[in-house]
Amino acid sequence: MTEEELAFKCKQADNQARKELYERYGGSLLAICLRYIGDRESARDVLHDGFLRVFQSIGQFAYQGPGSLKAWLSKVMVNEALGYLRKHVQISQQEVLMEELPDVQEKDEGVEEIPRPVLMKMIAALPEGYRTVFNLYVFEGKSHKEIANMLGITEHTSSSQFYRAKTLMMKKIREYRKEQYYS
Repeated sequence: MTEEELAFKCKQADNQARKELYERYGGSLLAICLRYIGDRESARDVLHDGFLRVFQSIGQFAYQGPGSLKAWLSKVMVNEALGYLRKHVQISQQEVLMEELPDVQEKDEGVEEIPRPVLMKMIAALPEGYRTVFNLYVFEGKSHKEIANMLGITEHTSSSQFYRAKTLMMKKIREYRKEQYYS
């Protein structure tokens, strides 16, 4: 069944189509929730709530070609995860002066050699505020201005939290590569 057919049948409240939608995209959408939320149980709750929102609003989805359904579903899950974080987590307003942050190299050498599940675990282990900003900036392509508006923080807070997240990620990547080298 094509995305267009699947979306149409879901709009008609076809339970078999809804089941297929969940089976086809549930895994990748759970991965998005995990990237933002960090713990599996809460991420599953967000996924569940996200699917409820999908089934309530799929009539508003306008098919725009292959891949558009998955992109729309991903956007719904990101919004659901952000809503969860706004409710349950206070994203720190702490602003960091750039002089306080350690110098790091901008290179991401060797990142492509690290298995994706390992990278996702590293991202999930970031502190919540850092993880949220990191995900929005890296995976959603949002600017610090957009992130600041979405999260109710300043642009400087967004950029400093991203910088700290990137610094922590680089440290974790170096540690992982060191472990792999010595094992």
